[in-house]
Amino acid sequence: MSETRLLEVPIAGMDCAECTEHVRHAIAALPGVVSVDVFLASEKASIRLDPAQVSRDAIRDAVEGAGYRVAPASASAVEASGRTLTRQLGLLLAALFGAVLFVAVVGEGLGVFERVTELVPWPVWLALVLIAGYPIFRNVIRATLHRQIISHTLMTIGVLAAIAVGQWVTALVVVFFMRVGDAVERFTADRARRSLKSLTALAPRTARVDRDGAEIDLPIDQLRPDDIVIVRPGEQIPADGEVLDGQATVDQAAITGESMPVEAGPGSRVYAATFARLGHLRVHVTHAGADTTFGRVVQQVEEAEANRADIQRTADRFSTYFLPIVLGIAALTFLLSRDPLATAAVLVVACSCSIALATPIAVLASVGAAAKHGLLIKGGRYLELLDRADVVLVDKTGTVTLGKPQITDIVSVSNFQLPASEAVTGNSKPEADLLRLAASAERYSEHPLAEAVRASARERGLVLAEPRDFVAAPGVGVRAMVDGLAVAVGSRRLVQDLADSGEVQGLSRLEAQGKTLLFVTLDGQLAGVLAAADTRRTEVPAALAELRMLGIRHIELLTGDNEQAANALASELGVPCRANLLPEDKIRIVKEYQAQGHTVVMVGDGVNDAPALAQADVGIAMAAAGSAVAIEASHVALMRDDWTLVPEAVRIAHRTMRVVRMNLGLTGVYNVVGLTLAAFGILPPILAAAAQSLPDLGILGNSSRLLRQK
Repeated sequence: MSETRLLEVPIAGMDCAECTEHVRHAIAALPGVVSVDVFLASEKASIRLDPAQVSRDAIRDAVEGAGYRVAPASASAVEASGRTLTRQLGLLLAALFGAVLFVAVVGEGLGVFERVTELVPWPVWLALVLIAGYPIFRNVIRATLHRQIISHTLMTIGVLAAIAVGQWVTALVVVFFMRVGDAVERFTADRARRSLKSLTALAPRTARVDRDGAEIDLPIDQLRPDDIVIVRPGEQIPADGEVLDGQATVDQAAITGESMPVEAGPGSRVYAATFARLGHLRVHVTHAGADTTFGRVVQQVEEAEANRADIQRTADRFSTYFLPIVLGIAALTFLLSRDPLATAAVLVVACSCSIALATPIAVLASVGAAAKHGLLIKGGRYLELLDRADVVLVDKTGTVTLGKPQITDIVSVSNFQLPASEAVTGNSKPEADLLRLAASAERYSEHPLAEAVRASARERGLVLAEPRDFVAAPGVGVRAMVDGLAVAVGSRRLVQDLADSGEVQGLSRLEAQGKTLLFVTLDGQLAGVLAAADTRRTEVPAALAELRMLGIRHIELLTGDNEQAANALASELGVPCRANLLPEDKIRIVKEYQAQGHTVVMVGDGVNDAPALAQADVGIAMAAAGSAVAIEASHVALMRDDWTLVPEAVRIAHRTMRVVRMNLGLTGVYNVVGLTLAAFGILPPILAAAAQSLPDLGILGNSSRLLRQK
């Protein structure tokens, strides 16, 4: 076989999960097709195929043979007006059928029903039934030729049974409600698509590009990496990139879900689909189109249907057996009662499509709504696993902590005091003096701890001096002349040979907390110590408490850091920990819990934790915006650094699966009650047809609550 490629084909006419299965089976049967996923929300098929064996025309024929059609990439105005005319004719036909139904019900109640129907010749009734039900009958015939039984197959048999005993109006009313049921299913599917459509509507359409000093507007699909784009106030940023010059306040809600804007300037990263609310930017494009962070988010939301939950797979399997079971019940009803109308009612009242709709409608609603708030969930499978999760393993650096050191303590020796001429202010504090000297000495150092010292000085508004004779000694520290004083900042090796090191209060306490110590000397004498640590995110304790309330029984901290630092943080959070771990150690721990029967969630930064995220039942990546690795490796991606999204993901899973179970329960009760009443002749075909839309309406109403979750 030659090299395979991925082909995306837009499919028109799919209204429910049953439709997607028919399209999938039709395409999968073609030689040369390796795999195929069909998505209801995005109305497309994603096909992995061998182009040497299967053509696009063959795919089109297979789709049309299943009763659907391959839609053009972009509809023309003529096609759009044609669809509008079709909808108008459909509404007119629905109004006509509604009038017939009213006459049938009222006429029967007044006792004049039979006299009215006798005045109309049977060929007229037959023509009305065939015209009204043509789209349905066509699909049934196509499915039958492909040896498929669909939900309309049963109702069509019911129509034939009504015609066979001369119940023309009954047959016409059944067709009417079949069309109503189709309309309800389309409306239900459209509601599920709404979140995805609103998400894709945020995508930029054009870009203003700087070409040889001239600004030109290009369609977004013509934008390429290394282009320079111009973004004016109030305009949308068309691609991911780095700001070359300019300053702007950027609204990143489309990516992170965060309502608070951020400031962007030279060197800042910006993302497609975000807005420059104030100011202007010149941006060097690094990723365009589908390769942008926004493009990957949309792709993952579109493909979330492929990761179906086990409960959905069970429902799909049940749908396969449901229709033959109903045929059996109908046959048994006729054998025992010899009542063709009761038999027809059994066939009409059965509702298999609602069983198939129960899970995907809820999942699509949740996934789409969550994505708009910065929470990317890759499908029903992971919602179901999150609902069952009982163990959460948490990475430390960059996940629980901010991922960069900060100065947490400044401690001077008991006798440290600068001369008045060297002090920061007349009533200067020794700690401020110590920090200013250390930051001045570290002014040109590239060490991460040096940046932490400088940042702490900036936060306090300290003015740094210009160091002279700067020397950096690897593994020891830095030395420089600051304001005429010989200042050295570094590790314990810097002071281990000092005869008189002075006294530092609380040194053992800082070491016990696992903090990194920077010793500061002045003219060869110890002046004090700066303690640095990777600071914990402030919202983590509350988020962990919420996870426990949501049913997570065990939370554990995993880190490659030393035991002192790990134990100090774990004690602060009230969780056990394991330290000095390599990436393969984290995978081993995940497997240990899985072998014990636990459902494991791993929370990490999505880069060095990628293997553990992939091994876990659900991998959650923090701050995935702009990181292709994080989005691809994780099952749930948080588009901003916000730990409150972790329990929110679990809460969404609980809510979604609760709705799914309610949907399935509603459908199950409806079918049991409906089939029983129809089989005993209590539910006539007309009412059975009317009731057939009730499960879809119930699923729509119940699942729509998920679209409004915040």
